[in-house]
Amino acid sequence: NSSTPAQTLQYIFLTSSELYSKLCSRLTSCQTTLVSRKKWSLNGTLINLGLDRRRRLSGGNLIISSLDRHQDVGMYQCMAYNTVGAILSRRASLQFAYLDHFKVHTRSAVSVREGQGVVLLCGTPTSSGDLTYAWVFNEYPYFVQQDNRRFVSQQTGNLYIAKVEPSDVGNYTCVVMNSITKGKVHSSPTSLILRTDGVMGEYEPKIEVNFPDNVPAAKGSTVTLECFALGNPVPEITWKRANGVPFPSKVKMKYSNAVLEIPSFQQDDTGGYECVAENKMGKNTAAGRLAFYAKPQWIQTMKDTALAIEERLHWECRANGRPRPSYTWLKNGQQLLSEDRIHVEDGVLSVSVLTLSDAGMYQCVAENKHGIIYFAAELMVLGRMAFISPLRNVLRALLKAKAGTTVTLECKPQAYPLASILWKKGNLPIHTKDRITLSPDGTLRLANVSKSDAGSYTCFARNRFGMSSTTGRLLVTDPTRIIQGPVNMEIIVGESIVLPCQVASDPVLDVSFSWAFNGQLIAKGDGHFELVGGRTAGDLMIRNIQLYHAGKYICVVDTDVESLSAVAVLIVKGPPSPPDSVTVEEVTDSTAQLTWSPGRDNGSPITNYLIQTRTPFTVGWQRVNTVPEIIDGNTLTATVVDLNAWVEYEFRVLAKNSVGVGEPSPVSVKTRTEDAVPDAAPGDVGGGGGSRSELVITWEPVPEELQNGESFGYIIAFRAFGEVTWTHVATSAPGASRYVYRNDSIAPFSPFHVKVGTYNSKGQGPFSPVVTIYSAEIEPSGMPAGVWARSVSASEIEVNWQALSFTPERVLGYEVVYWEDDTKPETLGKVRVPWNQTSVTVSGLAGNTQYFLTVSAFNTAGTGPFLPAINVTTKKPPPAQPPLNVEWTLIGSQLSLYWEPVVAMESESEVTGYQLSYRRQRHKEVNTLTTVNSTAELTLPEDDDDYIIHIQTLSEGGLGPASDPIRIHQLSNLYFAEICSTIHLCRRG
Repeated sequence: NSSTPAQTLQYIFLTSSELYSKLCSRLTSCQTTLVSRKKWSLNGTLINLGLDRRRRLSGGNLIISSLDRHQDVGMYQCMAYNTVGAILSRRASLQFAYLDHFKVHTRSAVSVREGQGVVLLCGTPTSSGDLTYAWVFNEYPYFVQQDNRRFVSQQTGNLYIAKVEPSDVGNYTCVVMNSITKGKVHSSPTSLILRTDGVMGEYEPKIEVNFPDNVPAAKGSTVTLECFALGNPVPEITWKRANGVPFPSKVKMKYSNAVLEIPSFQQDDTGGYECVAENKMGKNTAAGRLAFYAKPQWIQTMKDTALAIEERLHWECRANGRPRPSYTWLKNGQQLLSEDRIHVEDGVLSVSVLTLSDAGMYQCVAENKHGIIYFAAELMVLGRMAFISPLRNVLRALLKAKAGTTVTLECKPQAYPLASILWKKGNLPIHTKDRITLSPDGTLRLANVSKSDAGSYTCFARNRFGMSSTTGRLLVTDPTRIIQGPVNMEIIVGESIVLPCQVASDPVLDVSFSWAFNGQLIAKGDGHFELVGGRTAGDLMIRNIQLYHAGKYICVVDTDVESLSAVAVLIVKGPPSPPDSVTVEEVTDSTAQLTWSPGRDNGSPITNYLIQTRTPFTVGWQRVNTVPEIIDGNTLTATVVDLNAWVEYEFRVLAKNSVGVGEPSPVSVKTRTEDAVPDAAPGDVGGGGGSRSELVITWEPVPEELQNGESFGYIIAFRAFGEVTWTHVATSAPGASRYVYRNDSIAPFSPFHVKVGTYNSKGQGPFSPVVTIYSAEIEPSGMPAGVWARSVSASEIEVNWQALSFTPERVLGYEVVYWEDDTKPETLGKVRVPWNQTSVTVSGLAGNTQYFLTVSAFNTAGTGPFLPAINVTTKKPPPAQPPLNVEWTLIGSQLSLYWEPVVAMESESEVTGYQLSYRRQRHKEVNTLTTVNSTAELTLPEDDDDYIIHIQTLSEGGLGPASDPIRIHQLSNLYFAEICSTIHLCRRG
């Protein structure tokens, strides 16, 4: 093929390696230490590797370099042989995939009438390997698309057009690709033209693509049958089986039924197949038969055999296959034919009287036209002196046995003819008596052995060719006893225990311990198990026991001479396993009957069951009330009560035993309770306010889980004081919480009795308690009089007015509105006070700023008319500079303070004095002292508490910022102070 030399070398090496491994799978002498030589043949001729530089052997593999398509093609076979004999490998065929180019020549144009069928021949060049075909129409890459009118046969490569149309006129090029080499060649174009002498009339189908009369198919292969016909009108292709049986579902039809594909071919698919091409002018039929074939496969083979001289050999091999295979026998790679002592017939080889020359390697070969298989076996012809093999027949140098048991010593030499056997203990011959038995096959049995039977035993084997012997020593030991074994136990999940296993044994014995759990050996590395103890103890520690650790534990004690065991059953108790199959039955509007099946009790009987539920309105799972209230462990049904109507519920069941509560069961199917009349009334009914002529009613909506059914809504009932008849209004919005009744006849602030009820599709529910609600009122019509204001400080303005003496509307209070400038809406502020208050201080204002103010009365309907605005300017702000350079002197309890006077800026209020604030450190009470000077005197009580002092400026704009805190410490009669970083001088008294 077109592979590189490296790829070719690898391919041949792997193929030969496979052949060699098949050979070695039957030939034990292929092992490296015994293999002597290998030979390869090509087409039955031995390859002379000494004269061929391109071919060489490597470990039995034939490596071919620089492959040659003409020299290396053919059938290869390997022969491996040594002193035992020789066998042949299976054959391997080496072929080369290639695809030659089309011959370069101009193809004649094909002229047809419109409506006529035509076949364009591909003329495939010489090739080897699977090919695929396609046709290019006019120019690449426009390929002919196959349909019911056009078909490209993958068998012939030709293009078939059932009925030519004008659109078919053009040039056609056949494209052939080799599936192995991927090489691709193009033919010269063939022109298709229409004749001008008329249109072809209608005619019956003519099948141009057919399949052979007999098609062999291998088991498991994919079989493809082609059938295509020319005709006018375009024929329709159908398929059927000769026996009338319908096609199985695996059969596929492709390309408008021109191709029948049968994947995974089986014997049931054999038989006759018919292709029918039909149009209105008639029909045509093609038929063929699919025949099943199979390569030979062994169903009976021979085994390696050792026979004595003059014995008879009978070997038989059988293989199945279709057709029935024939058989050949090979000895050391050469064909065997029947002669005096040898009979070969139909897979049977018999030799009447064996001689030493018959030893060697034999192969049975089964072959049919689809394949050939080989099977090899060795024949050994024996004739030798008595020989005790050191590998298989020698006595053990030291054999230990427990006192009271039976000891068997075997002596089976390889001898032809058979050897006579003699046993000795020490130098004394042994004969059959009492506890001692000598068998004809050379076996010595000692029953109920004791310490006196210990000693050296020798077996002597002799025939006419010679003698050999083997010696071994018998040591009789005391029995081993388990002095403390495991006992049956009950344990709770999560605990840890130790199962004891301790023995008393003969010191000469090696003792090992192992444990089995429920018939399986406990392996090392399991985190729950650990073997603890020494030579005579094999205790098993089980940590963090789980339910699956319950079962039978067996301690197995093995010594050189015996095996003992002790058994204990461990019961693990845990919370019950989840109940199962939770089913909801007999649902009402407030109850649901549940049934379930119990889970495992895990070693402790189930005492009772718990039921939990979940709805779209709950957070997580909730315990529910049941009947019976307590569900005992023998009850598997209960009725859940106190459920809400028309709510979707899920249920789960938990089991409880003496250990605890187990995991919950799987969740039941979602079940909705039946609907019912509402049993809940809206809460928090109130209202009031609103616009003129309105009665505003509000309530707290009923939660969805309490609405009890579909079409839920509210009934609002109200009546004016003194009336008997209720007015009812319904709303169908389940989430509604407000209703406004409008009527021009409603007097402002009129009292009404109001109640709100519920309803749904099942009927009307309860009403809420009756409450009194007032209708909307009218804003006050009067205006306060005598409004005046004054600036209190840089940030505060005091506003005063006279209360309204009389107004027909209710007054709840007064509202003061203030602002800096009409062009600055963000400066607008409001303050409201109760009806009995006629002044308010507006704070948080800017210093030295003009403010406009107005006052009005208000109630629930809003504010009344405003007075004309008045204006007030706030005072200048206090000095921003705090008092600095504070000095102090403390003599006894008399504290004197000094600081620099603060000078106000032009934009600040003049300083009118200073305020001192002082408090004890451990008290919250603050005392103040004012002074017009920059000095002050304080008398401090004599105690051990410290004082904190601040100094601020006083001005008509208010208090200025405070100085840094001054902390005065008192220690007995000695006082000192720590002052902040701004203090420059500190004197002590």
